[in-house]
Amino acid sequence: MANSLLFIPDISGFTYFVQNTEVEHSQHVISELLEVLINANTQDLRLAEVEGDALFFYKENEIPSQEKLLAQIETMFTGFYSHLKLLEKNRICPCNACATAPNLQLKIVVHCSELQFITVQEKRKPFGQSVIEAHRLLKNSVPSDNYALLSSEVSKFIGLPVHYKSKLYNFVEGSDVYDGKEIRYVFSEIDKAKLKLNPFAIPEVVDFKCAPSIVLTTEFGISGQQLFEYITNYSYRHYWVNGVSEFEYNPEEVTRLGTEHVCVIDGKRLNFTTVTKAANGNEIVYGERTTDVPVDALYNFFIIRPLSENSCLLTVELYPKAKSLLNKFLLWLFMKRIFRKSMSTTIKNLENFVKNGAVNG
Repeated sequence: MANSLLFIPDISGFTYFVQNTEVEHSQHVISELLEVLINANTQDLRLAEVEGDALFFYKENEIPSQEKLLAQIETMFTGFYSHLKLLEKNRICPCNACATAPNLQLKIVVHCSELQFITVQEKRKPFGQSVIEAHRLLKNSVPSDNYALLSSEVSKFIGLPVHYKSKLYNFVEGSDVYDGKEIRYVFSEIDKAKLKLNPFAIPEVVDFKCAPSIVLTTEFGISGQQLFEYITNYSYRHYWVNGVSEFEYNPEEVTRLGTEHVCVIDGKRLNFTTVTKAANGNEIVYGERTTDVPVDALYNFFIIRPLSENSCLLTVELYPKAKSLLNKFLLWLFMKRIFRKSMSTTIKNLENFVKNGAVNG
């Protein structure tokens, strides 16, 4: 039998993150990061298991060359930290999960051996001593939570010098004892500043030079952060948004700048993109833009100002935009009245949703 590769990316800080942040958003953040790591698989690695905060990949009877393996590790680190940068720059949610996500780190452990397999529920999975060793290498004495670790079996197989250095890597030797057996390895801390992060769209921050056409204000008897969750979590939208028969969105994604969703009203699809504008003091701002309206564009802003621990003030601002004379005439004659009536009904629905026990709804 030929040597096979075992490859485990593991999110550092996972336990503290999920225990000390909001459950739903922490789940979304980890789910997104795991998806990023899976999509960064350039070497046709097979995914054996998703292990909470880690992914267990293998490549049967083949080990990539030194160049390809180091490139695969770099690609995963690049994808991981690029996504954390996107979460940081496009964040609108004030919750602790979204605020502290950029503190997460990544470690990758690589091992190799002849593999055995077992079949569980018709799924073939790696099994045996080498699998145990690979997982135990995650618990090591490396003085970092952000590194790549290659067992001596892997480093020797691919011809990696013990003290290999490059722009990104600076490998040194290490070893730990597990069940009375010493396992040697080389590891390199990864400097995030040396990664060429992937670009992402610059979020739209709107700066209006005019007052909103429509302003509606309502006080709610819940915390500002809870109201923000009801407004920005699209799974709640069908309870309170007026006239919408269907919502299309990514349920595994935390809403942030640039997030898109679709409202279906009377069979018509309205595409919305999340935007924002400058906030004052302790206000929390969430905005949406759509161009699928009779005028050129419509901006809705939900501005939440906490009043106490269990109360807040919601101000909704609408900015319909019209360029042509016809659209300006339609806006003046019909649209403002229609927009105001629809939004008034929507806010009333939101009030009822909150009063009727939205937390348990």
